[in-house]
Amino acid sequence: MLRILPLLLVAALWVYAFVDCLATPEERGRGLPKAGWVLIVLLFGGVLIGPVAWLVAGRVRHGAVPVAPDDGPAFLRRLAEENRRGGSLLKDGEAGPRRREEEPCRREAGERQKRQKRDGRDREDG
Repeated sequence: MLRILPLLLVAALWVYAFVDCLATPEERGRGLPKAGWVLIVLLFGGVLIGPVAWLVAGRVRHGAVPVAPDDGPAFLRRLAEENRRGGSLLKDGEAGPRRREEEPCRREAGERQKRQKRDGRDREDG
């Protein structure tokens, strides 16, 4: 019985990889066309190279879809909470750049007022 067990495991992996390869849509396979992967699984199934190659390199794993940071569930949940509270992440995020833009303008206005005051005193004295 123990002599047959490895053969049964190899056969089960071979069948699983073959059926999985056939059931996978063409656009979900990687590297080779679907027919190429089927041939690799069939031809190299007895030595486990074909099935292992298909499972590791040939198919796209389920749940391995990359998520953009702004599409992440945690970010969207936090954004919804902020909107419910009446605040906005954008308002908070824009405060820093807006402040940096307005600061030089305020500084210029203050310097302009000082010059105007100084020029006004010079005119009164002269």
